[in-house]
Amino acid sequence: MKTIAIGESDFKMLRRKDSYYIDKSMYIKDIIDNGSKVVLVTRPRRFGKTLNMSMLRYYFDCDVKDSKELFEGLKIMEQDEKYTSKLGAYPCLYLTLKDVNDYCYENMILGFKTAVLEMYRDHRYLLDSDKIYDDEKAKIMDILYAREDEVTLKNCVRELSGYLYRHYEKPVMLFIDEYDVPIQAAYVKGYYDKAIDFLKTFYGVTFKDNPYLEKTVLTGVSRVAKESIFSGANNFKVYTVLDNEFADDFGITSEEMDKVIEDFNVEDDKEEIKKWYDGYKIGNVEGLYNPWSILNYLTDKQLKPYWVNTSSNDLIKLTLTKSTSIKEKMERLLRDETIEVPINLETIIVGIEDNEDNIWGLMLGTGYLKVVETVDLIEGIYKVQLPNFEIKYLFQSIVRDWFSNKVPGNNLRSILKDLVELNLSEFEKKFRKLVVEMFSYMDVGENTAENFYHAFVLGMLVGLKDSYYVNSNRESGMGRYDIMLEPQDKNGNSFIIEFKVADDMEENTIEDVIENAKKQIEDRNYESNLRERGFNNITKIVFAFKGKECKMQVV
Repeated sequence: MKTIAIGESDFKMLRRKDSYYIDKSMYIKDIIDNGSKVVLVTRPRRFGKTLNMSMLRYYFDCDVKDSKELFEGLKIMEQDEKYTSKLGAYPCLYLTLKDVNDYCYENMILGFKTAVLEMYRDHRYLLDSDKIYDDEKAKIMDILYAREDEVTLKNCVRELSGYLYRHYEKPVMLFIDEYDVPIQAAYVKGYYDKAIDFLKTFYGVTFKDNPYLEKTVLTGVSRVAKESIFSGANNFKVYTVLDNEFADDFGITSEEMDKVIEDFNVEDDKEEIKKWYDGYKIGNVEGLYNPWSILNYLTDKQLKPYWVNTSSNDLIKLTLTKSTSIKEKMERLLRDETIEVPINLETIIVGIEDNEDNIWGLMLGTGYLKVVETVDLIEGIYKVQLPNFEIKYLFQSIVRDWFSNKVPGNNLRSILKDLVELNLSEFEKKFRKLVVEMFSYMDVGENTAENFYHAFVLGMLVGLKDSYYVNSNRESGMGRYDIMLEPQDKNGNSFIIEFKVADDMEENTIEDVIENAKKQIEDRNYESNLRERGFNNITKIVFAFKGKECKMQVV
């Protein structure tokens, strides 16, 4: 059985080691068939983007001496001359920006210089070329020693493509991997405006009227469009997770997965593997698996989250913890429900946490959601759900972090233990402290208080997931309760919890709020749903809020 090369994203090294490889070489054919001058393919992290880009480079690069040996036995070599004639046909430039994600602008520039240095190092032979002028060689040396200024850095790809064009007398193939990493990092870490000014110029100079390029392929997680960093690119085409083109070129298809399961003799775990790592959808291809998670599972034979522990989740965490508009929908997703949301895949980074369309678009593009139905294509409305258990674990982790990081000194587990064991006086004391600190941290006012309660529901959902079913805002009796906690053991304690915010026009004191909440929970007979299904140990609790004042009472 072939070995698994965890984390190996260099196609040449993978093939030389004779490591296990799922043949994705038809991606080369799809790139050749695509008529666009500049192609951007967005896919979730750890979906094989870097390995595929490395494969393209080694296939097209005229400077790779053993390219035929590297591709021997792969599907692309079975194609006709239109495709096989492109083997080793062009000089190639490969630039990866995956590590350009530092905490300040100055360090971003240093990271960019390092990435460019690696690209130039691959072409040091130009220093010996009689087709490159002395002043150009001096520029190359400056970059190799990281002495270049920002103006030179912005022009470095265009200039190097010109040198290669002149040296080989052939147009150049350009591959830029993880183009959006610097953009997302700059926004999260607070230097977005400076970074985007640099990147606009860099990409504009690289693409606009560059006569030396045959084709450019970029990969990333998101489509960053409204910032116009590609405004100078001609014949530019983007392919997202909603497009059919390149749909089966990334990830592991269900057919490929069947062969993997057979090759590694893990048939007994097939259904659990599917539950944990299946469920992604790209274009019209369903049942895709995350390659990173599968390779790690095959290595240590443990079903656990792998991808969520390695992916860059900073922007996702920022949007989920700062946006008050989507916490209720997150709660429904964690109950394995399908929700209907607006999606814009042209990610607008600035203010993304305040724009629901862009939040859902980012989550879909990064692999945290999958589309199950198109509701309105023109308006961009889709039904979505979580792809698998691994992603569900990520959301639960974000919620745990949200409570633990923002409310130091409060142990959510302890609060919930007091609740389920009916230590209600202690529960109220701890919960009231939690509310005061959360309100203080989030600056929650009366008009946005309901969003805070949904966040609390979500936190309870995470903390009680192993012993309770948590329902929220569902019909029971003659109305909708706020929270119903249903124990998995029918002999356990079940709860109906109602939150009520003071209406200054009708309720003068928090006691008035309490009385109105008690009347509502009784008049609408919320407990009927539980009693009809055999639950008898029912505790009804009301919480009243007036400003930052909180009071609890058992009905």
